[in-house]
Amino acid sequence: MLGRKNEDRFSQGCSYEWELLATTLKLLIAQESIDEEKVDSFNIPLYNPSPSEVMYIVDKERSFAIDIIKTSEIQRNSGDDEKYDMAKSFRSVAEPLLVSHFGHDELNMDQVFHKYNEVIANDRKAIEKIMFVNVTVSLTKIN
Repeated sequence: MLGRKNEDRFSQGCSYEWELLATTLKLLIAQESIDEEKVDSFNIPLYNPSPSEVMYIVDKERSFAIDIIKTSEIQRNSGDDEKYDMAKSFRSVAEPLLVSHFGHDELNMDQVFHKYNEVIANDRKAIEKIMFVNVTVSLTKIN
């Protein structure tokens, strides 16, 4: 699962791709391509747990024992191709949420993600700021 390496809930990279989407939506509001009230009511339930938070929940629930828990970072290159790949990957996650809230008729997804590509391409630090950390857990069911 996506997570974070430390206990800092606001650590770098945990939600930066969503901040870029917010920037994109604001630009579309300015172009009058989307209704501001509809954007204001769009919320993403997002939380990236740390390994200790995962351990706490598993221990509290008492159905499983943790065999292994570890974190790993997904390294990114700084090229334009990498930014394009990140935008495509992010679209696969964000598009269903956007369609669910805005509908196909109100929001042109190709337009949204074309603008998102522009935003990410113009952000020189996007690759540095977006850090994907996976928290991998191996569990054993407790009888």
